[in-house]
Amino acid sequence: MRDASFEFLKNLVAAPSPSGYEQPAQRVFRDYVGQFAETSTDVLGNVISFIPGSGDNRLKVMLVGHCDEIGFQVKYIDDNGFIWFGAVGGVDPHITIGQRVVIHSAGGAVTGVIGRKPIHLLETKDRDSIIKLDNQYIDIGAASRKEAEDLVRMGDPITFAAELTPLHGDRVASRGFDDKAGCFVVAEVMRLIAEAGEKPPVDLYGVSSVQEEVGLRGGKTSSYSVDPDVGICVEVFFSSDQPDVDKKLNGEISLGKGPVIPRGMNINPFLFDLLTATAGREEIPVQLIGLPRASGTDANVMQVSRSGVATALVNLPLRYMHSPVEVLSLSDLEQAAKLIAAALYGLTDREALIPC
Repeated sequence: MRDASFEFLKNLVAAPSPSGYEQPAQRVFRDYVGQFAETSTDVLGNVISFIPGSGDNRLKVMLVGHCDEIGFQVKYIDDNGFIWFGAVGGVDPHITIGQRVVIHSAGGAVTGVIGRKPIHLLETKDRDSIIKLDNQYIDIGAASRKEAEDLVRMGDPITFAAELTPLHGDRVASRGFDDKAGCFVVAEVMRLIAEAGEKPPVDLYGVSSVQEEVGLRGGKTSSYSVDPDVGICVEVFFSSDQPDVDKKLNGEISLGKGPVIPRGMNINPFLFDLLTATAGREEIPVQLIGLPRASGTDANVMQVSRSGVATALVNLPLRYMHSPVEVLSLSDLEQAAKLIAAALYGLTDREALIPC
């Protein structure tokens, strides 16, 4: 991966962005994409970038990846300075105990830990029990409510204290790859098109959406405002190349073997064929899956926006989703960006989008 792109990815995942608090990550996205495209931000916080295409009667294409991540929010501070919190998005209570966290307050970052009673003091029957998030608390080292309130206030967002860490080969771990990895790919497609010698026959909109983890909200409003003919959502998907994921239920998906192209009711048939044909022509490895249900991504709301949009999904294999140690392969991100950029040149026939 080129150095500037990797630095952008690092900065993007490091920027805190629990749903509703995405501004730091959106500033990183806007600063990077602003080098290649016109950018604007709407009232919900979606960042929309734009590159005009070439030719007449151009299709309007919208790419989207959401920048919000799961996290927490300060709800209560007790008399001893311990902080009680609520989940933002789908947080697994199995993994939170013992984690380092960062509270993003007006005065700066405040480090804390999620603690619990030592195992020595637990009743035998409680050792295998899940402690609900409502019964977990954060220790920032404060000795009183007053000390804690001098540092944080109600509603402050909280993230896991985990940033991008290189693993063996081209694999990296971080919190927030769901879906800053997709957001990154959208930005890279915009860069590739801006640097291309020939512009594609489409008007291209690259969107970093917000509040996906709490109801696909940014995808819904940005789709309405852009009003695209074609929508391509870039999202993460469950990799099954780990011991405890059933391939029969989730498909055979591996890190480093290319982006995942789903088929199903969320996917326009022409766009599926276009993406797979483009992958073959450009010698880009891809993995195929069946998706016999709604995808649970921004593609859902994009597809039914206004009078309907021809939609597709490009998924990125990911291990340990919704944890502080999500793992992916950098080559999958690069291949996804190349695939989407190349496929845009095949969007010349508006009638082909209509299933028949």
